[in-house]
Amino acid sequence: MHPHASSLRAEANRRHILDVALAELLRSPDASINQIALAAGLSRRTVYGHFPSRDALIAAIIGGAIEAVEQAHTAGREGVTDPAEALARSLLAVWEVVDRYRLLLSLAQQSLTMEGIRDRLGAVHGAGTQLIQRALEEGTFSSPLPAEGLRYVLEGVLFSVMEATNNGHVRPEEAGRATTVTLLCAAGMPHARAAELVARILDE
Repeated sequence: MHPHASSLRAEANRRHILDVALAELLRSPDASINQIALAAGLSRRTVYGHFPSRDALIAAIIGGAIEAVEQAHTAGREGVTDPAEALARSLLAVWEVVDRYRLLLSLAQQSLTMEGIRDRLGAVHGAGTQLIQRALEEGTFSSPLPAEGLRYVLEGVLFSVMEATNNGHVRPEEAGRATTVTLLCAAGMPHARAAELVARILDE
């Protein structure tokens, strides 16, 4: 086999393993490498060739989620001048991504520290803090906290709603809208204005 074809096949196998692993872990959070290999139609040896341990496999899935969050955050705010609207759009886009992965939150907490996830989201954090700072300066947001402190609060709320949704306290189909409105309110935007902004974006 041509070396290039071999590397393409290896990459295709890796992506297939990650997709199957995500589906299996969402179905059964205790799924083993053996179960994942069986579901993927591959040998254990092939799976271990790509991922030396179950933790490494989970870390790779979370890594993919982090990349998807970064892309969604960027795409959501692109070309939007109003900072509150840009933040709302980016949060709605990010929720669509985290909603796919939110059931893995407990696995992420076991295999990676939440601090580690935060560290890898540096670009998203920087952009989010800038939007919050601008919204505070323009008076759209109002908080006794500085922008960076407020970003920590909003991120904490996001993780909390993911957990609440996982535990059946928030309906998944409403979670993206409700979370974004809640985050805007936590940043000091009046509820009616926050709800109207999010409804307008979702109705487009």
